[in-house]
Order: sequence, then structure tokens, then C-alpha cells
Amino acid sequence: MDDAASEISRLRAALAASEARAASAEADLAQVRAIVTTSEAMIRHLKLEIAKMRREQYGQSSERRARLIDQMELQLEELEADATEDEIAAERVAAKITNVSAFERRRPARKPFPAHLPRERLIIEAPSTCTCCGSDRIVKMGEDVTETLEAIPRQWKVIQTVREKFTCRDCEKISQSPAPFHATPRGWAGPNLLATILFEKFGQHQPLNRQAERYAREGVDLSLSTLADQVGACATALQPIHDLIRAHVLAAVRLHGDDTTVPLLARGATRQARLWTYVRDDRPFAGGAPPAALFHFSPDREKTHPNRHLVGWHGTLQTDAYGGYNDLYRADRGPAPVKSALCWSHARRKFFELADIAGNVRKGKPAHEISPVALEAVARIDALFEIERGINGMSVEERLAARQQHARPRVEELHQWLMAQRSQMSKHNPVAKAINYMFEKEGRWDAFTRFLDDGRLCLSNNAAERALRGIARRVSLCTPSLSVCKHWKRVRINIAQRATFPGNRRSDRLGRQIDGSDLIGRPRNNLDCRKNARGNKLAYHMA
Repeated sequence: MDDAASEISRLRAALAASEARAASAEADLAQVRAIVTTSEAMIRHLKLEIAKMRREQYGQSSERRARLIDQMELQLEELEADATEDEIAAERVAAKITNVSAFERRRPARKPFPAHLPRERLIIEAPSTCTCCGSDRIVKMGEDVTETLEAIPRQWKVIQTVREKFTCRDCEKISQSPAPFHATPRGWAGPNLLATILFEKFGQHQPLNRQAERYAREGVDLSLSTLADQVGACATALQPIHDLIRAHVLAAVRLHGDDTTVPLLARGATRQARLWTYVRDDRPFAGGAPPAALFHFSPDREKTHPNRHLVGWHGTLQTDAYGGYNDLYRADRGPAPVKSALCWSHARRKFFELADIAGNVRKGKPAHEISPVALEAVARIDALFEIERGINGMSVEERLAARQQHARPRVEELHQWLMAQRSQMSKHNPVAKAINYMFEKEGRWDAFTRFLDDGRLCLSNNAAERALRGIARRVSLCTPSLSVCKHWKRVRINIAQRATFPGNRRSDRLGRQIDGSDLIGRPRNNLDCRKNARGNKLAYHMA
């Protein structure tokens, strides 16, 4: 009997030990899983940071890299969520085991909440006696504040504007106050609702059918056609602002011009259309005029479009070397020919592609297979950009004097050096082609060096490229139909635009007032809406 009892005790002890080992193994497994998911999240995070830094350093060379960054951000989001879930699971398992410490993931430092957000203080009732000895002789020595970010759900309301009627006892006429001003006909939608619809559609690329579905889930039934009518009415109301922007832009004697591809819905597929911009930015030479951007849409890239956009305008146009602008430079153009000033960033980019060590590595090529001539050309052009950074924001006279003293000798040396290098190369050499980009056409080098004689000109056309970058979004949730492209020129969010569409100054930053008093030009406000009455069905990648 004693042997049986001892055997049972031994088995119970062995079972308890096995359960302890299993629990410890489970805790170890949870910790390992948390460490692995955290490491994966960290690797993804570092890869994302590297990709972003490369894109900032080397420029926006292709939209494929932009889409890869988007994909990496989505993967990082999922890994971060998995890592948090595994960390919590590891803590719960470790809480049951006394000899296993919980795994703590090193979290990145969180940015403080924005200072402009209102703070609501919830003060927890303080103890009246000491929690240790029970004494009531306690005094306040400080406080610990824990901030929690909270969101207030959107609320809908109906504003009833009452206009009382009065009748005259003497003449029996009816007197009544006039109807209030509304930005759109019939005025059933308030300015904040109109701004929300426009911002969601053109700022967040949410088509109207999705907005209608979301509003219906919130208890407000607004049909697609009803929303589309309001978008069109807002675009019409903003036409005077577009006219003012156009007049302001074309009043400049120097403009930046550029274009980009946008997908246009066609039968069975999409085709490439074009979005053009002309930017006035006088800040580099301390000009007083506010910056502005003018947009135009065209279904193709024919040279007739720049002629139509800039009819009657003359001055200096800073662009790339696209031949569609050539008619503007003709001597017999009326009222006067346009002067060409070409972009040094485009010229530098052609050399940079031949001297990109990291690019060769990414393509699987040896890092040493770069052109020393291209590398030297990049270094010489970078020296010109360094001079420009030092004179940015100075007056026209100061910029011109600095260029004559510092930039002109370097440009002349660069010209002689490029010509000497080209004479030693075959015409099929990639470096020779990059050099020919600056010399092959008549007047090309004069257009590149025009900035030396005019302090108002810039060395690059980055102002126009930045203006287009805000429109050519990586992914659009709106069908790129002809109507939306046609009206981008009228109602497009862009920091370079000068138009009146300010936010609700009291609460919602995304709300936009479109009241009568706001339809006049003010320098700090941005245009924030566009029109597309029917293109709301499919999702397409933007250029």
C-alpha cells in the first residue's frame, strides 16, 4: 500500500513538473514569437525609411517606387499590429509563470499630440487621508497627467432659417427679410457639408457613390445625383476665383511650365491624357506677388495646347526641353516671342543616371560600372546649385551680381569641359547623349545659360514639378473621366494656389466656408474642390 501511494505521489510530482515545463515552454514560445514579429516590424520599418530617404535624395524617378513605398507602409502596419498582439499574449502567459519575465517591445517615441487641439481635464478625486498611515495631514506636491486622444463622431443637424412675414395694417402689403445667401442654387446644403463633399472627393479621392453609402449608414440618405449636382454647382461658383488666378498668373513676366500624364477613361481601358501647369512664384527673387498655379487639361500632348494656354502672354518660360513649346519661341509670334529658360535639374538627371552607384547595385550591376565623366558632370552642376541655395530669396540685383561673380566662370568652364569630353566619344555613347541634350538643338545652350543674365530666373523648374506632384496622386479612387480632368484646372488643392476657401475658423479644420464674403481673393487660402459629376465607379492608378 505504501509503494502504491509513493508511486502516485511520484507520478503527481512528475505531472506537475511536466505541466510547469509545458507552461514555461509556452511562455518562451510566446516571447520568441513576440521577438520575431517585432524584429520583422523593425526590419520593415528600416526598409521603409531607407526607401523614403532614397526617394528624397534621388528624386521621384518612377511611380513604381512610390507604389512600393505604399505597399511597404501597408505591410508595416500589419506587422506592427501583429507585434502588439504577440506582445500582449506573451505578457498574459508570463503572468501565469513566476519565473519567466514578460517580453517588452521597444516602442518608438510617440510624438506629442498637436498643441492646437483643445484639452479637457478630468481630475480624479484625491484621497483625503494618507494611504499608508491614515493621517489627514496631506498636501499636494504635484500631479501626473496622462493624455488620451479622442475623436468626436460627426454630427448632423438641420438649420432652420426662419423669415417671419408681417403685413401692414395701412397698405396691406407684406414685409419680409430677404433670403440668406447660398453658394449653390436652392441652398439645401450648408457650406461645411459642401466643403466636406468636395474635400472627400478631390482631397481624399473618395468617389461620390462611396460618400453616399457612408452618409446613408449615418442615417442621412443623399443620392449620387444629388451630390453630383452640388459638386457641379460649387465648381460653377468657383469659376470667378479661377479667372482671378489665371489673370494673376499670366500677369507675371516669368513662369514655370510643366505637364504630366493622367489616365483618361476610354473604351475598355484607359489612355494617357495630360495635365499642364503654369506657376508664378516670385519668392526666389524676393518678389511681392503671392505664388499661384494655373492648371489645364488636354487629352493628348500636342503642341497646340501650350499655344492656347499662353495666347497673348509673353515673357520667360522655364520648362524642360519638350518640343511642344517651340512655337512659343518663334520670332514672328504675336504679340511677342516667349524666351526659353531650360531646367538644369533635367540636364543633371541624365548624368546622374549614369553615375548612380546605388542604382547599379539595385539593378544587379557592379558598383564600379559608372561613368567618371558623368560623375564629374554631376559634381560640377551641383556646385551651381550650391551657389543658388546661397542667393535664394535675395533681390534681383543681388542674385545677378552673385551669378556673374561665382556662377558664370563655372558655367563657362563646364561648357569647355563638356565640349572637350564629347569630342572624344562616339555619338552612341550614353554620356555623349546626355551632353547633347544641352547642345544638340540651336539655342539650347543659350536657354540653359539665360539665368546668368536675369536675376529673376531659377536654375531649375522644380516649382512646376512640385505643383503637379500634388495632383498626380499615386492612387486615385475617382474614375479619371474627362469631366474631372477638365475641371482640375478650376478646383484643385495645391499650396501654390491663391484662392479663397478657408477652413472653419472655429472647429473643423476640414470644413470649408463657401460663404459670400469668402468669394473674394485672400492671399493665404487654398482652393479645395473640383467637379466630376459622373466619374465615380472604378479605381485607377494615377500617374
